[in-house]
Amino acid sequence: MIDKKLLSILVCPVSKAPVEYDKDNDELICRASGLAFPVRDGIPVMLESEARPLTADEKLG
Repeated sequence: MIDKKLLSILVCPVSKAPVEYDKDNDELICRASGLAFPVRDGIPVMLESEARPLTADEKLG
């Protein structure tokens, strides 16, 4: 789970767009860049090298 205050200030390091939390997969999603950043032990890993590309369905939301 991500703290709501932290989530409100986090942005994607690639696109600088806001991210949204995907509780089911424990990831931060950026539709603008098409990347999903992992959250490990409650800590977002906001590195492009650690992100996975979103699927076409995930990009649509």
